[in-house]
Order: sequence, then structure tokens, then C-alpha cells
Amino acid sequence: MRVLHVSDCFPPRTGGIETQVHDLAVSQALAGHDVHVATATAGADGTRRATRVLGSGVRVHRMASALTLGLPVNPRGPWLLREAVERLRPDVVHVHAGVVSPFALDGVTAARLTGVPLAVTWHCMLDGVVTGFGVLARRSGTLRSQAAVSAVSGVAGERVARMLGREDVSVLPNGITVADWRPAAPPRTPDGTLRLVATQRLAPRKRPAPLVEVVAAADGRLGRGPDGAPRVHLTLIGAGPEERRVRALVERLGLEDVVTLTGGLPREELVARYAGEDVFVAPARLEAFGIAGLEARAAGLPVVTGRGTGPSEYVTDGVDGLLTADRADGLDDAAADAALTDAVVRLAEDPALLRRLREHAHATPPPFDWSEVRGACDALYARALAARA
Repeated sequence: MRVLHVSDCFPPRTGGIETQVHDLAVSQALAGHDVHVATATAGADGTRRATRVLGSGVRVHRMASALTLGLPVNPRGPWLLREAVERLRPDVVHVHAGVVSPFALDGVTAARLTGVPLAVTWHCMLDGVVTGFGVLARRSGTLRSQAAVSAVSGVAGERVARMLGREDVSVLPNGITVADWRPAAPPRTPDGTLRLVATQRLAPRKRPAPLVEVVAAADGRLGRGPDGAPRVHLTLIGAGPEERRVRALVERLGLEDVVTLTGGLPREELVARYAGEDVFVAPARLEAFGIAGLEARAAGLPVVTGRGTGPSEYVTDGVDGLLTADRADGLDDAAADAALTDAVVRLAEDPALLRRLREHAHATPPPFDWSEVRGACDALYARALAARA
């Protein structure tokens, strides 16, 4: 099958959509599909208009614009994408949408004008924009009846279903190669300090500063061990616009021995890093899936997150992590953060619970290996072909 993925963002930009579109395309190419990606992201060398073939065989068609100052959009997107669809003649156009995805949604227009079967996957939580987007979607009609629509999780899909007025929104989860993340050694020996880790882009939406405040509150409640060491420690992995603010917060709260910021790290280094940690914590409220949490779970770490978020779909409360009360339970951010603090304190004070969660997470691989995700993607494409027929 010839597939054309359309995404505003693609490597060398970093982020969830970029990673998943790239990895899905590579996985499909390795499985024998003829895979193309159209993106408004320029190349690492600044190339705006070019086609390059990756080592996996994926063909990347860059359609960036000099007029948008580096933003992954293109005013000529509808025309460029229509020309690409007519030239490539794909069996299906697969659009990858976020909250703001003008270039990707130009792919919807291109598919409609050329009559090519269309699949759309939302990689975001649409809180706050369901009504406005819904009006536009209902006007066009394409997304209401002529496209196979999915989201990366059930909680994200609920928003898409309300937006489009559809009951057939399926789940196309993010994927990983689970074997690449499996731990090689037994869980680390406890040393009296609960070692938390979070890997995220340091941006407001991911809530790194509130996470530091959660850990500060837990540290205040737990106190110090007999040797004077803190009973909780957070390793925060990632970079982004909030980094300076977070570092200043750590210094202001006197948490230099409680919170360590590493900056961004290559994915290849994370398995070794996770071997020295106890629990992965995911504080974001609007996390549609949470690929970093799934990677940590595959590496043998239990995950603590809110029950109304994407990561809650691969975590079973009390089995391989803890799900805390959040917006899904009617809590505001302050109350939800207090619930997250309670969970951290509980794990630090209940070594038997921590040991049970870690042993299960270490011994039991999570779902969403690429073989499973490709199957869900094939089913989505079958729906797109049937809708067009």
C-alpha cells in the first residue's frame, strides 16, 4: 500500500507528533509499504523544498516556507499538497493533527479534492476548542462522514467524538519497539530515597514547574532519612522554554539535593538512566498519550499519573503504577497536584507497595509494540477505503 502521511511537524523538530509520525512511517516501510511524508518542517540544513529518502526507505517531501519564519506552516499548503497527491497517487492520505495544525488540515482539503481515501489521527487533547473546531468540521462535512477518524487514546478520542458528532472514533495508539526498552538487570536495590524520574519537554503544557512544587511538598512531609539524605529525589530529563524558570524555582525552594535537571538526553541513553530510578511520574493534565511514560514503563518503571490522561490507558492502578484524582474527578489543578503529592508520599512510606509495583512493571512488558500499532493502523486505513468506496 502507498501511504502519504501529512504532518506540520517532523524531525529535526522534536516532540510527540514528530517522533510518532517518523517512527510509524519507518515501521510501515520496514513492513513493506511504500511510505511518503509531506511536512512543512524544514530540513536540518535549512532546506525548505526537497525530497529525501531515509535509510528505511521513507520518502520525506519537505514543503516549508520562507515566509513563516521557521514555523511549520505554509500558505501554499493546499496547492502543494494537492499537487503531491495527484503526483504520488497514494492509496490513502493519513493526516496527523494537533490543536493547531494548518498544514496537516490542508491535507484534508487535498484528499477531498482528489478523491483519495482519508484517515485522520488527532494527537492532542482538544479541551477548550471542541466547540469552535466542531463548527468548522461540521461545515466541511469531510471529517463528519468521508474520513476514517481516530485519536491516540480513548480520552483524546472522547473530545474528537464530541467535536465531530461521531460515534466511530477509533484509537490509534502511539507505538514503540518494546524490546528496545526492556531492562537488562533486576530493579535497583532501595537506598531509602524514592527516586522519581520525569522525561518531558520543559514547556508549560507539560507542567515541569508544578511537578517541582509537588516534589517539594512531598519532601517537606517526608523529612530526611537517618543519614540526612532526602527521602525523595526527582530527576527531570528534558529541555525547553521553561528550563530557566524551573532551575530558578529549584534554587528558590532550596531543592538542589532533591531535584536534578539533566537537560535533554538522547533516547538511547534513557534505558540506562531508568535503571537507577524507581518510578516515572507524568504531571501533565492535557497529555493525549504520553510516549515518554510508555517508554519508561517498558523499561521496567511503574508510572504515576492522573486518571483522566492518556498515560492512564497503559497503567493499571495498583498493578504497574498509581492513578491519581484529577480533572476527570472534578478537581482543579491545586487539588489534583495535592493528590499527586499524596501518591508520592504513599510510595515513599510503603516499601511493600513500591516493591510490588516495580516487580510487576519490570517483569511484564506493556502493550503498544509496533506490530500491534500497525494492525490498528491497517484497520483505520480499511475504514478509510470503505468510506471512500
